[in-house]
Amino acid sequence: MGEAVDVVVVGAGYAGLTAATVLADAGVDVAVVEARDRVGGRVYTEVLEDGTPIDHGGQWVGPTQKRLLALATRTGVETFATYDAGNNIEWIDGVAHTYSGPIPSGDPEVAADLTVAMLDLNLMALDVPLDAPWEAADAEEWDGTTFASWIRESVENPKAHARFALFAQAVWSAEPRDLSLLHLLFYIHSAGGAVPLVSTTGGAQDRRFVTGAQGVANALAARLGSRVRLSAPVRAISQGAEEVTVDGLSAKAAIIALPPTLAGRLIYDPPLPADRDQLTQRVPMGTVIKIHVVYPSPFWRDAGFSGQITAYDGPVRVAYDNSPADGHCGVLLAFIEGDEGRIWGRRTREEREAAVIDAFAAAFGEEARHPARYLEKSWADDEYSRGCYAGLMAPGAWTGYGPALRRPVGRIHWAGTETATVWAGYIDGAIQSGERAAREVLEVLGVPTDKWPALLPESGA
Repeated sequence: MGEAVDVVVVGAGYAGLTAATVLADAGVDVAVVEARDRVGGRVYTEVLEDGTPIDHGGQWVGPTQKRLLALATRTGVETFATYDAGNNIEWIDGVAHTYSGPIPSGDPEVAADLTVAMLDLNLMALDVPLDAPWEAADAEEWDGTTFASWIRESVENPKAHARFALFAQAVWSAEPRDLSLLHLLFYIHSAGGAVPLVSTTGGAQDRRFVTGAQGVANALAARLGSRVRLSAPVRAISQGAEEVTVDGLSAKAAIIALPPTLAGRLIYDPPLPADRDQLTQRVPMGTVIKIHVVYPSPFWRDAGFSGQITAYDGPVRVAYDNSPADGHCGVLLAFIEGDEGRIWGRRTREEREAAVIDAFAAAFGEEARHPARYLEKSWADDEYSRGCYAGLMAPGAWTGYGPALRRPVGRIHWAGTETATVWAGYIDGAIQSGERAAREVLEVLGVPTDKWPALLPESGA
């Protein structure tokens, strides 16, 4: 006979680790099985020989992401402000313009149109219920419209269209045609507005972790100890009236803390209900290659640049200063996202390196051509993610299948940032989802509510 526990959690990202921590603190016998040889999921920190942490995955925390901030405090992981001093660069028709703030202002007319359109999106987003987007009064219309269609119909200035395309690429690592307008509005409401999604100071990119974003996950895993089992990919899940079995590990309940598209690739016995299975077919992952270029020093700061780049063509559309907290070296971060991620993902590492170095040299001068290291992570190639940053709802998914997203299937419960209602798609949302799934299971197991651990501070949206 196989081993038995009270609950098995599949996936040791932030959602799975949070769920397991809540259950363990309530006295529940829990096991976490993780396919990778590390914890963190889509949050992955590589530490270089000199101690420089390189965050290949999720890395930032904003001031309204209180759950993640509370966990960082609880685990002793310090944060520091993302470098945001000096001039940002916006490339327009091959010419570099400088600006400050979250919205590029090289073309004042376009900047004004963007601001008005963003306000319209914010107002529409307020009408989307966070726990049930499909119940919005205009849900059918919005879910039958792509973001690309809305841009064409609602934004008159054609120069602003490229800026909104960049918005989709930077936030979802996808193209406007990929996104349901309803999903975009849900995301905006979930984050507390469109500007927080793209802002550095005061927004989602406000702060970073001194030892890297995986540090909090590592601390949670250390606390769980032997309950976490690495290099243990799950292939099949079966359940009966009294138990659920995950690759031979039997339990009273299971929490699947995976992106919907990966959860849909597991073999279930009996098979999942049709609406849940078809939902997983309609939540594709974004496409992003995250690139770090390491230099002996952050030389661009001396020239008055923040390291932030905005561009509307070429492989590098967004870049940041990603230097460590002590500034002992300089690190520039580039994202290749959406269509560019698909195109450049088929090219060689050498071709990508040359293109990124060219982009940095054009922005910051010839010194950028002499890096110490080049590192990259293509998340679409990652076997246990198949994309980043998160699953995105295709048109028709919310209204056709939304109720199946969080609804348990027998003894199987669902977690993951895609199931969050606040800061969905972010680390903070993953933590919220883990708490929610754990509490569902505690109720099923009949654990008295006075034994339930207190929730982390609620994040603001």
